[in-house]
Amino acid sequence: MTPERLRAFCLEFNASVEEFPFGPETSVFKVLGKLFALTALDARPLTVNLKCDPDEAVRLREEHPAAIVPGWHMNKRHWNTVTVSDIPDKLLRELIEDSYDLVVAGLPKAERLKLDRP
Repeated sequence: MTPERLRAFCLEFNASVEEFPFGPETSVFKVLGKLFALTALDARPLTVNLKCDPDEAVRLREEHPAAIVPGWHMNKRHWNTVTVSDIPDKLLRELIEDSYDLVVAGLPKAERLKLDRP
């Protein structure tokens, strides 16, 4: 997946926005103010930090040790850093969607319902 496609996919989700709170080189994708993906789109290799269920995070790291590692500069129990070029696009899309869904699940019910993700 290219950086452009990664950005576009992250922005497809309801109410998702791209912000730059850490400087112009770091894209932070949020839903209603809550972070679900973080990446430096011009970095090589391209990586993205994604929220993950703790048990699932461990499983993914075991299955993809070269591509998925504990989240860099994040809570390593809940975040993974994924090397984009080392996993199939389909899996990457699933991981991004899971991250978004986990963040949305933590929002108040009224906000979740507005996003069509109860």
